[in-house]
Amino acid sequence: MRDLWDGLPIVAQEMLLLGAWLLPILLIGAALLYGFAATRLIRAMLWRFRWANLTFVILIAVAVGMGSALIAQERGLRQGSAKAADKFDLLVTPPGSEMTMMLAAVYLQPSDVGLLDGPTYQQIARHERVEIAAPLAFGDSYQRSPIVGTTAEFTRHLTDDSVEGRLWETTYEAVVGAAAELAIGDTFQPSHGVGEEAGLEADSHDAHFEVVGRMPRTGSPWDRAILVPVEAVWEVHGLANGHAPERRDQLGPPFDADYFPGTPAIIVKAEELWANYALRSEFSRNENTMAFFPATVLTDLYRVMGDVRQAMSITTLVTQMLVAASVLLALLILSRLFARQMALLRALGAPNRFLMAVVWGYCAVLILGGTLLGLGVGQGAASVLSALITQRTDILVEARLGWQEIRLAAAFAGITLALAMLPALAVLRQPTVTHLRS
Repeated sequence: MRDLWDGLPIVAQEMLLLGAWLLPILLIGAALLYGFAATRLIRAMLWRFRWANLTFVILIAVAVGMGSALIAQERGLRQGSAKAADKFDLLVTPPGSEMTMMLAAVYLQPSDVGLLDGPTYQQIARHERVEIAAPLAFGDSYQRSPIVGTTAEFTRHLTDDSVEGRLWETTYEAVVGAAAELAIGDTFQPSHGVGEEAGLEADSHDAHFEVVGRMPRTGSPWDRAILVPVEAVWEVHGLANGHAPERRDQLGPPFDADYFPGTPAIIVKAEELWANYALRSEFSRNENTMAFFPATVLTDLYRVMGDVRQAMSITTLVTQMLVAASVLLALLILSRLFARQMALLRALGAPNRFLMAVVWGYCAVLILGGTLLGLGVGQGAASVLSALITQRTDILVEARLGWQEIRLAAAFAGITLALAMLPALAVLRQPTVTHLRS
């Protein structure tokens, strides 16, 4: 049986799970409504108490929508952060925290880290299986954009060789990210420091860069970055530029180990995917270096987020059940408003199943209407939250409701409509004569 289930397409599995939650609704509805024309009476009840009914629908929609939006948002953030790390196959850094180094190199978060020296870089760059070994240099910024020193080779890899304009050809030319507030042809003067630190120190370097290219959107914090030759970052800080004096105008590798000022991280791309594992083992054994896959660090982070997601799902379900209980209690109270009409129907000989069909159908319209509206509210809330997170983190987050949110909404509707039998049964227990006299 398990093999049969695993052999089904994902869509078929999701449809079957969704059907399992909706089946009780269909069975109860068919058992109660079969053979009766209760639609007009239900419609009249909905119109007569329209404002109270509208309040119930909105209450249910908000409960379903907020829960769905939070779960979809967590999934969108996970996918966005993973996509942002796609181009970073292997990182080699000084020993320390993998998380700190990943945040610094992949997500451009300011960090105080050590440096790898020239011989270490040369050992990595000259490895027979290494295709790209790009040093990074941080520490400067322009307005809200961090300036990153790297190589033209890595810039091509990051952008799939689709830079608008061109790459730098001299030391003081730059390529900006898609979200940077600079255009091709603009010039700028970098400041030391990043973020609040730059605002406090406000010490500009005596160097002027010209923007010659713009990267396409990558959906990562690199969209706001300004990429310059790594030699430029070293030079503006008064350091050697990585090349011997007779080759001081050269840009990019090979670098001279004796004139290599140091780098906090080297982004490595192997010629073959399998070779990344060999390189990680080789450079992790060195006491001066630490090699790791950013994707592996993200997986550990997602494992923690997975627990949070389960807690969020349970919290959402419990919240929705509390809302459902509140709505059912309110419906029990509301049913007393049309107790006289029900008593009149009973006096005219209406069967008990017909009365239950009317009351349950009335509840079903409110609950299903609120649930469907809640999915729309959830998508809208997820879109707004995604835009806010993208603006604050520069990680492109695109949250959309998926099967999990739809199943959660179906579970809410299924359980609540099963409990909606209680108001229907309560109508039968009300004294007919008393209500006719009221």
